[in-house]
Amino acid sequence: METLAIIDFETTGLSPGEGARATEIAAVVLENGQIVRHYQSLMNAGVRVPFFITNLTGITNEMVRCAPPAAKVMQEVADFVGDLPLVAHNASFDRKFWDAELSRVGRTRQQEFACTMLVARRVYPTAPNHKLGTLAAFARLPDTGKAHRAMADTEMTAHLLCHMEETLIQRFQIGHLSHALLRVLQRVKVADLQSTIRKLIRAA
Repeated sequence: METLAIIDFETTGLSPGEGARATEIAAVVLENGQIVRHYQSLMNAGVRVPFFITNLTGITNEMVRCAPPAAKVMQEVADFVGDLPLVAHNASFDRKFWDAELSRVGRTRQQEFACTMLVARRVYPTAPNHKLGTLAAFARLPDTGKAHRAMADTEMTAHLLCHMEETLIQRFQIGHLSHALLRVLQRVKVADLQSTIRKLIRAA
């Protein structure tokens, strides 16, 4: 597997367009199927954490008040990630917050996201659903800690990605799982998965 950056946000709501802000971010660098670097920080965006978010994540208003400013965190994590291809579970969510928080510090994303949730729908169509926790249990992935905390979810996404690579290698004899292949697979129909991969192998 090529070197990738995997990220996960915890936030105050569903969309930055509706005023939600990030409360925590984690990122890992995955190299040759191994996590080689970590970044994690709570972040203070100057907004209140709703009670239901605290119940879900365990992140309190006091924790956020004591955290570094969101601008400082985003500068650090953007430098940490650099220009590595990005991966997230339910990437449409994390991409919105990545772009919105970056724009607040005058930076712009250059690379594309790949989504492990979309790919998992194609690779594991018989899973009960494709939430990260469900997939972790379905695939018997290692426990990484409390769900809905950024580092635990980021590390779980890394394990899921590696498991999907193993599954695709065994099922279709691909050489490795690249970011470009992830982005192709996340768009194909389940019924077209095999034929799409066969075409890509022949074209390689």
